[in-house]
Amino acid sequence: MAHTEDSAAAGFDRVGRGDLGYSPKQVEKFMSAARDFLEDPSAPAVTSHDVRTVSFDAVRGGYDATEVDAALDRLEDAFARRERDELIQHSGEDVWLREIGQLAGVLRGRLVRADGERFRRPSSPKAPSYHVEDVDSLCVRLLDYLEHGSPMTADEVRTAVFRTVTGQEGYEETQVDAFLDRAVELIAAID
Repeated sequence: MAHTEDSAAAGFDRVGRGDLGYSPKQVEKFMSAARDFLEDPSAPAVTSHDVRTVSFDAVRGGYDATEVDAALDRLEDAFARRERDELIQHSGEDVWLREIGQLAGVLRGRLVRADGERFRRPSSPKAPSYHVEDVDSLCVRLLDYLEHGSPMTADEVRTAVFRTVTGQEGYEETQVDAFLDRAVELIAAID
């Protein structure tokens, strides 16, 4: 990997000139806004949800996506802890527990469904979809985490990889991704 002065200032390596990476300008703008809010709560707000859902354009010679994604994961966890602590400080632990309980209840409602029936199937017969058994396997682990406190981290959910199938053979990717975002939100808030 090439390493230049400007990427050293941002803390990320750049990919080779011909390879695609994240837009340095977009990454730096977002990271700067996040850093500003961490240091000064009166700065424009950045939330753990903002960090989880941010996306950057792919450009030649950009920042290494793996490095940026790892930094975003750490940042999301930091914001989630801060949000939890602020909620507890301002509204009390009971309010935080109630919110966590509501989110856990929503997630659990889908997790207890039968294998093969947890998510909808794509409407297009040629649409890529996630392999049902792969997704169901992660869902069983998530349910075990919620009901029995089995070990699981937000990173395990963030980095889950599912085989791709076509159309009705799998679960609709966008619905699964949205659900997993909420699961990450819950785990990050608890840990």
